[in-house]
Amino acid sequence: MDENKVDTAGTQVATFATGCFWCTEAVMESLDGVKKVVSGYSGGTVANPSYKDVCTGTTGHAECVEVTYDPKVISYADLLEAFFRSHDPTSLNRQGNDVGTQYRSAIFYRNDEQKALAEQAKAELDKSGAYEKPIVTEISKAQKFYVAEDYHQNYFANNPDQGYCAFVIAPKLDKFKKVFKDKLRKHI
Repeated sequence: MDENKVDTAGTQVATFATGCFWCTEAVMESLDGVKKVVSGYSGGTVANPSYKDVCTGTTGHAECVEVTYDPKVISYADLLEAFFRSHDPTSLNRQGNDVGTQYRSAIFYRNDEQKALAEQAKAELDKSGAYEKPIVTEISKAQKFYVAEDYHQNYFANNPDQGYCAFVIAPKLDKFKKVFKDKLRKHI
């Protein structure tokens, strides 16, 4: 996705953390109506953190993505469904082998509507018994979003044969595409 040529008129923004931002970026970019996905850091206390800083687990930031989307094509509720289905929201500060607060499950809402929808989705999923354990996803007001270093952007698209991409992201994305086939971009 070439972010420099994206028309963002009439779009809205959502911010999600599902562990590794490379995975989240690949999943969200596959959805029709998503105009742009940027990997970065949010939810912490240190200004202008680097990847190295965030990896220490001491900045309070989570690896996350900022998703610019067209609400006429895909709703925030649809993005929430994709968020919850693309990772384990019952795992505290961990996704797979990635461990630490920087890999927490989080929804950083930008307005009251996003907050209400996120809380409703979380409560309904917990009540439904969809997961054996309680959902631990943090729902917090969006703070400053810091764009990650260039090499993190479009990581999966640019490095499909890299080990983590081939063995972790690709299978996750394949599974996601089967579940969300009616919401995918047509060229995927």
